[in-house]
Amino acid sequence: MDSVLTKLPRQKNGNVLIGFHSSDDAGVYQLSKNLSLVQTVDFLTPIVDDPFTFGQIAAANSLSDIYAMGGKPISALAIICFPTNLLPERVFQEILRGGLEKMEEAGCVIIGGHSINDDEIKFGYAVNGVINSDKIMANKYARLGDQLILTKKLGTGIIATTLKRLKASKAAISESVNSMLKLNKKASELAVQFGAHAITDVTGFGLLGHGRELALASNVSIQFDHKKIEFLPQALEYSREKHLAGGLKNNKEFLKSYVEISPGVPEDVENLLYDPQTSGGLNMKLKTYFHLLLRMK
Repeated sequence: MDSVLTKLPRQKNGNVLIGFHSSDDAGVYQLSKNLSLVQTVDFLTPIVDDPFTFGQIAAANSLSDIYAMGGKPISALAIICFPTNLLPERVFQEILRGGLEKMEEAGCVIIGGHSINDDEIKFGYAVNGVINSDKIMANKYARLGDQLILTKKLGTGIIATTLKRLKASKAAISESVNSMLKLNKKASELAVQFGAHAITDVTGFGLLGHGRELALASNVSIQFDHKKIEFLPQALEYSREKHLAGGLKNNKEFLKSYVEISPGVPEDVENLLYDPQTSGGLNMKLKTYFHLLLRMK
């Protein structure tokens, strides 16, 4: 979408603090001197078999962009595509119920939505949040010398692909689902409290893709030590077995001119650095190593 949006005329509005031209996680519209509205939309196809769990994951994923800006979600509109002639109504209901539970956990009220009959299930939310206009965690605020913190382990994309091929273990699926269900709420709040300079969540473009957005926006380079990055159980094993999502391959192709991989990085690890995440963690830049206490377990 970036290649298309950047070719469109740039709208001029003094209240738009962050629009789609900066590749940030959400847009920001200033309402008053100290208060701004944060807006985002996201939806996805099923990543697990259970409709209730899928609804929860889709909601957590949709909320993540608000947290990545340092904002507080307040309201949401549901978006669902559903094959009404192929699946029973209870599946539809369970998806919505799962999303509702996760939204309630976030303190975000669902005020409406839109559905359409489609052969493939898709579900998510348009989410509105609020933020202090002086505390926006935009990509452009990363600084030289910042330390990088990841708040979730990588590997949900590879594990989901392995699950689709019926080769994932119950333990690996359970750990991946638990990770995707965890809101980025607390990590975001702590990042703001301890003075993070910039935050992005790690989702479809993978760690390196979202790292690129931070680096370009802030005019810095980012160095990752692969030995310090944590992965979900069995993610490395499934990577070695080549259970790689199409999105991983697309990310790798797109980033080839932006990323330099040291010869000592194993291929199974390298794959996971490009792996598209669903409801991934936050990738935040802080000034001092002391702030690693924010690491969320």
